[in-house]
Amino acid sequence: MTNLNIRQLSVKGRLAPFDACVNPGQLVHLIGPNGAGKSSLLLRLAGLINGGGSISLGTTPFSAMTAHELSMYRACLIQQDLPDLLIPVFSYLGFFIPKGALPDAVDAAIHTLSERLFLSDKLTRPINQLSGGEWQRVRLASVFLQLWPTLNPAGKLLILDEPATSLDIVQQIALDRLIEEMCAHGILVISSSHELNHTLHHANEVWMIKKGQMVMRGQCKEIMQIHQLNHLFDARFHWGKNDTDNLRYSLT
Repeated sequence: MTNLNIRQLSVKGRLAPFDACVNPGQLVHLIGPNGAGKSSLLLRLAGLINGGGSISLGTTPFSAMTAHELSMYRACLIQQDLPDLLIPVFSYLGFFIPKGALPDAVDAAIHTLSERLFLSDKLTRPINQLSGGEWQRVRLASVFLQLWPTLNPAGKLLILDEPATSLDIVQQIALDRLIEEMCAHGILVISSSHELNHTLHHANEVWMIKKGQMVMRGQCKEIMQIHQLNHLFDARFHWGKNDTDNLRYSLT
């Protein structure tokens, strides 16, 4: 079992040092107010910005890996505007195919992801002609492709910064199912989230961050308590019930 080990991870002026050890196959949600440091944490965790501390998979530190080696173990969806690229979607996805993957397996994976993310009719469209929601789904397909189990059995960590941005409800459900499948294959998924109800019902573990500080982290039901959310967001929440008797949060 390959745990993700985080030791005194920090970004100067943006993220205070913190430690964590997370088991594979978990879905971790990172929650907190806008500007709390969620994106900085995810970028540092992905090795995309400099900072203090160390990150390792098992006993292997990220710092000891080449860029290519790191790309085999982790994929990262960061916030990104639509680029002015003339290449078609299928060519863009080609940049994320794991080295050594068999052509037939690649074709099957692209077909599966395109269907499940509603991109089958977009594969020949130039990137710069996509809508915001289409671009988001293309980017999601690319990071799933990078760690797709039939193409890359070495995949261990998927980092997602606001993955549901610009998705409608059906597309969000499709995303949830893909994330569940990645977790079932032992891939650790760490994702920022602004939807507390979604976190309550999907996350295994929750990390609370405020003003660059890791306020609290632990199992979802232990962390997602009213008094803790009130403190995190400087707001007042209360329990409610929806039509299927699920517990909900709403502002008062």
